Amino acid sequence: MQNVRRTIGAVGIWSMELRGAARPEVREAAAELDQLGFPALWIPGLDGQGAVDDVEHLLAAAPGATVALGVLSMWGQDPAALGDRWAALDAAYGPRAVLGLGVSNAHSAANAGQDYGKPTVSMARFLDGLDAAPRPIPAERRLLGALGPKMVDLATARTSGWHPFLVTPEYSARQRARVGDGPLIAPHLAVVLDRDPGRARAAARAGVGMFIGFPAYRSNLARLGFGEKDLVPGGSDRLIDALVAWGDLDDVADRVQAHLDAGADHVTLHVLRPDTDGGGLPLRQWRELAALLPRFTARTAH
Repeated sequence: MQNVRRTIGAVGIWSMELRGAARPEVREAAAELDQLGFPALWIPGLDGQGAVDDVEHLLAAAPGATVALGVLSMWGQDPAALGDRWAALDAAYGPRAVLGLGVSNAHSAANAGQDYGKPTVSMARFLDGLDAAPRPIPAERRLLGALGPKMVDLATARTSGWHPFLVTPEYSARQRARVGDGPLIAPHLAVVLDRDPGRARAAARAGVGMFIGFPAYRSNLARLGFGEKDLVPGGSDRLIDALVAWGDLDDVADRVQAHLDAGADHVTLHVLRPDTDGGGLPLRQWRELAALLPRFTARTAH
C-alpha cells in the first residue's frame, strides 16, 4: 500500500478525454502530462469496452506515470482474463497500472446476465475470483469505487483503498478517522478554472450535476449533511461549491490541500470547462494545473 502512495504522489489527472488513447493527439497529450510531472493519469471505465486497451496506450505514451482505471464495472469482466491482461501490461511496461473496480448498478448486472445481489457480497466474490486467477492482480494494485462504510470496509480489507466520487474533504476526514492510516483514499475532484461564479457553476453542473440524482451519491451527500434543498437537479450553489473547486489556481490548491489535510492521500483533478471553450483536450488547463505540482511534491517525497 505504501508503494502505491509513493508512486501516484499527491495529485493526478482524471480525464474522460484520455479515453480513446489510441488517437495520436491523445498519446501526445499523455506524453506531455508525463513530462509536466503528473505522477498519475486516471481514466474512467465507462462501459468497459476498450478500457484496458486505453490503459495500455497510456502506459506506452507516459512511461513515467502510473495509469489508474477509475473505475471499471465488475459486471461482464472475467477475473482470470483480467488477471492475464494485467500480467501482460506488467511484463511490457512494468507494474504501473492500477485497477479500480466498481459494482455499478442492477441494470449493468442484468445487461451482463448476472444477478446484482448485495453489492459488497458481489464485489467480494469478484475479488475472490481475482485472487484465484492463474495470474492474480495483487491487492496493492487494486482499489474500489466506494462511498458507503460497507464498501469502504471491503476496500480496506481486500485492496489498497478506494476512489470516491463527489465527496468533500469532510468525507475523507470521517473515513480516515474510521479506518485508520492504512488504506489509500484518492478522491475525484472536479475543477473549473474560471473565476466567474455563473460560468463556473454552469460548467460544474454540466459536468457532474447529473450524478447528484443517482441514489448512491444522494445517500452519501445526505450523510455529509446536505438536505433536499441542496439535492435538487444539478445541485444547489452550496452543494456545487462544496464538491467542485472553481476559481483560479490558488482556489484549486486550497481545495486540494483541504482534502489532503482531511486524510486523503491523493486527489485526482478532473477539468471541466464552459461550453464556450469548445471540445477537445483541455491542454491549457492541464498546463496551468501543472504549476501546482511543486506545492505538493514535498508531501510524498519522503
